[in-house]
Amino acid sequence: MTSTELKQVVIVGGGFAGVNLAKELAKHNSYVITLVDKNNYNFFPPLLYQVATGYLETSNISYPFRKLFRGSNNFTFRMGTVIKVVQPENKLVLDTGELHYDILVFATGTETNYFGMENVKKNSIPMKTVQDAIYMRNTLLERLERATREPDPAVRKKLTTIVVAGGGPTGVEISGMFAEMKRVVIPKDYPELIGSNGEIYLVDGLKSVLAPMSEKSQKYTYDTLTDMGVKIKLDCMVKDFSDDVVQFSTGESIETTTLIWAAGVTASVFDGIEKESYGRGRRMLVDAYNKVEGTQNIYALGDTCLQTTDPAFPQGHPQVAQVAIQQGVNLGKNLKNVVEGKALKPFAYYDKGSMAIIGRFKAVADLPKPKIHFNGFIAWMAWLFVHLVSLINFRNKVKTFYNWFVSYTTKDQSLRVIVKPGHQNTD
Repeated sequence: MTSTELKQVVIVGGGFAGVNLAKELAKHNSYVITLVDKNNYNFFPPLLYQVATGYLETSNISYPFRKLFRGSNNFTFRMGTVIKVVQPENKLVLDTGELHYDILVFATGTETNYFGMENVKKNSIPMKTVQDAIYMRNTLLERLERATREPDPAVRKKLTTIVVAGGGPTGVEISGMFAEMKRVVIPKDYPELIGSNGEIYLVDGLKSVLAPMSEKSQKYTYDTLTDMGVKIKLDCMVKDFSDDVVQFSTGESIETTTLIWAAGVTASVFDGIEKESYGRGRRMLVDAYNKVEGTQNIYALGDTCLQTTDPAFPQGHPQVAQVAIQQGVNLGKNLKNVVEGKALKPFAYYDKGSMAIIGRFKAVADLPKPKIHFNGFIAWMAWLFVHLVSLINFRNKVKTFYNWFVSYTTKDQSLRVIVKPGHQNTD
């Protein structure tokens, strides 16, 4: 087979789904893969909050695509953002040029959903990208520095009060991290702020934190966060955030300069994909093999797709990393099966369980088969192990393990630095 006969597979998005699909096809001589991403690196979203709070470096959770696939002769990378899809011509238009494809795969994950609240979008801090994490770290540190020289106690309290919107794993984990920083780090690094009375709030519109997890995990998490000093407000939704005041659906309000937004996500919509191909949460509707409904050669994976053919998940799969990983692997195997004349395998999600870390030696974990819940130190160790082995390469694992070892043995870390670009590159 000559190079002109090779199938051109274009994968948009280099997250869990996109990278695992690319790995499956990278050494198969029937395909040429082009990975498209607006960044030139893969990153590990579950640990973004540790970058944002200065417990990990950016390089701990990220790795360049070109180096990751070095040595794969049928792999190329294109940095860019999708402008539109021209289906009749099998053409993908990017802000950096055009690509032709035989097979197009969307693995773009999700973006932050502000539910139409423009003030929240403008004034809050999201937690979806590496840029978000760096911005959060810089902003929080700058506000602490400002608070140390603020003579007005009321303003100082606003600067040191944090509201976290969203009671899922990200909200729980970052609230726990802030609580430990308030107890351990602030008194040592910022003695001027002792007695500033800043509070940490975790807010969610549901009746419990970690709603998808077991009742035991929910109760342990609620009790543990409360013991750590986090004030939890349930059945309570953010309605507005302006002039340093967060307004809630209950009519209550909190004065703060900092609202961390971890309350919702939505998939992206692409010009050239018909509106009939989208379902709930703007996710692309796909069949059992992840082909987008109404298309001939376009697929969608992970958070960006809605698949209702799996008997165990008739309403669609949860938007978690394991679904994306397994769908990427399954599609890669099916594309190889097409070339080899083998039968295709419909996707079926194998739920490996869920977990969340709350603080030092505190975590929760639920295993579905057999149905087991555990918490505390054992769950904490399991969380560390699972996230460590899930990092993309050996270098990331070693650096992260080192930083964790320092953080958890000293109850401290030296990565709380404010670093900003000197100028904006307009190339």
